[in-house]
Amino acid sequence: MSLKTRKGFIFVISGPSGSGKTTIAKRLLTQPRLKGRIIKPVSFTTRPKRPGEKQGKDYCFVSAREFDRLLKEKKILEHTRYLGYDYGTPRDSVERVINKGQHAVFCLDLSGAAFIKKAYPDRAITIFVKPPSLDVAKKRILLRSNKTPPEEVYRRMRVAGEELRSAGSYDYCLVNDNLNKVIKEAKEIVRWAIYQ
Repeated sequence: MSLKTRKGFIFVISGPSGSGKTTIAKRLLTQPRLKGRIIKPVSFTTRPKRPGEKQGKDYCFVSAREFDRLLKEKKILEHTRYLGYDYGTPRDSVERVINKGQHAVFCLDLSGAAFIKKAYPDRAITIFVKPPSLDVAKKRILLRSNKTPPEEVYRRMRVAGEELRSAGSYDYCLVNDNLNKVIKEAKEIVRWAIYQ
């Protein structure tokens, strides 16, 4: 008689630019009790690399033509367009991770989170991260890269207002007014799901 591996969970973290969602996801990956059990499959994007990002580690940076090919070949589970760039979740990576009993973590927008929740209703856990205010989010964006053009900051702030209105559709909503506190809250959500 063989034991069947229990499928893993997919943790989707969303929030407006400057909310800290990417930092939280990265910190979850390095937590001692979660290390090796929670994986961030590398998503596809057509946006240019930011300073310090690495191909195949932060994202798989592809051309618009390559992205379209991956879509047609159904290698992308869900995709969205954000601020003029395409982002997509690799289907085979997600399946491989959860079928091995490991857990995946993604930073996705509202439509991506909704798609994953619909595709994996008993495996997906959605977490929305709010900045304490839009002013704080704007300061974080500007601190992250002082080369962000003012028109992009304006677009991100406009989109942030729209995103904040969707927070109620998530399983959990966290306010990032203290990074260590919100990371602790996110860890508790993940641990509760994994060890229940």
